[in-house]
Amino acid sequence: MSGITSFGAYIPYYRLTHKEIARAWGGRAGDGERAVANVDEDSITMAVEAVRDLLRGRDSHDVDGVVFASTTSPYSEKSASALIATAADLRHDVRTADYTNSLRASTSAILSSIDSIKAGSASRVIVTAADTRLAAPKSTAERLYGDAAAAIEVGSDGVIAKLIASHSTVDEITDMWRRPGDRFVSGWEERFAVTEGYQRILREGVGELFERSGIGPAEIAKAIFYAPDPGSLGALARSIGLKQDQLPDHLFGSVGCPGTAMPLLVLASVLEAARPGEKLLVAGYGSGCDALLFEVTDEIEKHRSSSRRAVSGHLAAKSTLESYERYSKFRDLIETEAARRQAPTASASQTWRERDDVYRFYGYRCLECEKVQYPRQRICIKCRARDNFESVKLADKQAGLFTFTLDYLNSDADPPSVMCVVDFDGGGRAFLMMTDRNPSDVKIDQQVEMTFRRLYDAEGFTNYYWKCRPVR
Repeated sequence: MSGITSFGAYIPYYRLTHKEIARAWGGRAGDGERAVANVDEDSITMAVEAVRDLLRGRDSHDVDGVVFASTTSPYSEKSASALIATAADLRHDVRTADYTNSLRASTSAILSSIDSIKAGSASRVIVTAADTRLAAPKSTAERLYGDAAAAIEVGSDGVIAKLIASHSTVDEITDMWRRPGDRFVSGWEERFAVTEGYQRILREGVGELFERSGIGPAEIAKAIFYAPDPGSLGALARSIGLKQDQLPDHLFGSVGCPGTAMPLLVLASVLEAARPGEKLLVAGYGSGCDALLFEVTDEIEKHRSSSRRAVSGHLAAKSTLESYERYSKFRDLIETEAARRQAPTASASQTWRERDDVYRFYGYRCLECEKVQYPRQRICIKCRARDNFESVKLADKQAGLFTFTLDYLNSDADPPSVMCVVDFDGGGRAFLMMTDRNPSDVKIDQQVEMTFRRLYDAEGFTNYYWKCRPVR
């Protein structure tokens, strides 16, 4: 039996209300908000957070592979999944792959990963999907889009939702696209894209799945789709024969449409409350469709007490951006005067040498006096022992804020920079930046946790590192 064995999610801390977008451009807007990635977040950092949420409270070294699905990978030529696997502290011999350039990359990755499980080439594979799609300012899509990530683990042991049927189609259509060098997603006339693209292709693909599996619409507990907007989703469901109560909340009013991540994010939300025996339909769309049928097993009950935050926990932890102007700075939509400070530098060779410090965020415990220190040094700062250390994973530890300063002169897109010295539970101290924070709320002894973020771009590549954020 192969299927889903675990799940995780990540939704950025910041939200932008539909009313604020309407205020900026004029016009009307109803209630609702969209999730906005912080200025130091991208699809890689969000995918890392979703994987870490999935792995919360368990050993990361039992995973055999990680697959990254996105239409907004920061690199056109460089493995994002390799960086995600390293930051999540997976083994060095895991299999990695990137699925890109299609909105159904996530569901295609799920199917391929389950195939590898069935073939015996892997026991556990994590599929993580994340997108930070950018819509043109003042467009309808600017309100509809949202940023988020999700992670689904597939395997053959401890299956919480077994795959009972699947069907895929290909249907070439130019409805939505973004070429190299384009900042914004483009689309053809909406009625054509929705009627002849989205609704027709999914209606036919899901109908063929029902016919081949012998399972009808009435047997589906929850139907999960990629959807560009609530209206198109509702019309699709009715055309398939689904009732309103079979559609879970697709998070349009709280997150928005997170592109490739949408089917996995809504699936993770449904799995939080799923019951044994329920049948779940999951469908991804993009120049064709993937339609998957899962049946929830008794194993789902063992996941109720998990320490993961999943979708519900991330929805509860949020802060509303006070203005569209701040959002536009996050997305570099307007040009502002650059800080008159020396530009940051970077070294790919130095980062490679220190990859366990930089990406895995390992501290080091002296085996003679047990002092924990960071970063790596050859001589213990306490007992002066030489080259006698063991690695300590700091990324999963909470810490207390020892001291901090607010730097208004740093070239931060969201000033001031909160520069912190933190003391980790169990020992160790580090100098870090704080993110997802309100500077006026920062205080000594505040509890913080670690998060993987973009630091800056220099020498033509993106530099990633760990920051701290308040525990919420």
